[in-house]
Amino acid sequence: MTEQYDFTSINLITDNYDGIIIDNTTIPNNVKEFEKEIINILENIQNKKLLWIKVPIEKSNIIPLLTNNDFIFHHCNEKNITMLKRLIDHPIVPTAINHTLGVGAVVIKDNKLLVIKDRIWKKYKLPGGYIDNKENIAQALQREVFEETGIEIRLDSIVSLGHMYPSQFEQSNLYIVCSAKALSTEINIIDTSEIIEAKWMDLDEYFNCEDIHIYNKDIVKTAIKDKGLKLETHNYFTNVDNQHEYYF
Repeated sequence: MTEQYDFTSINLITDNYDGIIIDNTTIPNNVKEFEKEIINILENIQNKKLLWIKVPIEKSNIIPLLTNNDFIFHHCNEKNITMLKRLIDHPIVPTAINHTLGVGAVVIKDNKLLVIKDRIWKKYKLPGGYIDNKENIAQALQREVFEETGIEIRLDSIVSLGHMYPSQFEQSNLYIVCSAKALSTEINIIDTSEIIEAKWMDLDEYFNCEDIHIYNKDIVKTAIKDKGLKLETHNYFTNVDNQHEYYF
C-alpha cells in the first residue's frame, strides 16, 4: 500500500513484512534534496523492520549517499540494484537471488542419443544451457536444444535434478534434466560460436565411451528407466501475467 507521509515528499510503500519500500519514481533528481528526504525518513519512520529502495542505473549517483546511511546491497540486475537498511537489530531479511538455473535434454530416437561438444568442455555431453529471464523450463529446453543442434523437441518429463555449489559467480546452480521427444532429426548447429559438434550417438557407444562423464551416463540411464515428473497443463492460478509450470 502506497502512503504519503507529512515528513517526506517521497511516496513510501508498505509491504507485508513490516518493511517500507521507497518509491523510486518519486525521489528528487537533486542528490542534496534526496539526502534531506532520506534523513527525514530515517528520523521519523517507526515500527518498521526494513527500508528498501530499488536504484535504477540512471540514478546510480545516489548510491554513495545510501551506503553512507548504512544501506547495503541486496540484489541487482543489469538495470537496477536493490538496497536495504535494517531499522531494527537482527530482522529477517529475505534471501537474495542465490542460484542459476540450467536445463539439459535427454533426446533419444531410434536407439540414438542427441549429444554435443562445446568449445569449453570438448567432450560429448547432453545439449542444454541456462534458463533466460522470463523463460520457463520447457521454453528454455526447446531454445537451447535448437540453438545447439537444430533439432526441434517437445519436453516430456523431468528426470533428474542436480545441485552444484559453487558454480558460476560463486553461486549455486540447479541443473534440471528433462527427457524430450525429437520432432525433427537433421542436425544443423545454429550457435556455431559455442558448439563444435552435434550428432546422434548410438546408446551403446555412449555408455561405453570413456570420455563421457559417469554423471551424464547415469542421467541417461535414469531417463530410460523412469518416466519422471510430467508437465501438468492445468491452470491452478488465474493470474494470466505469470508463467507457471507444474510437474507431477
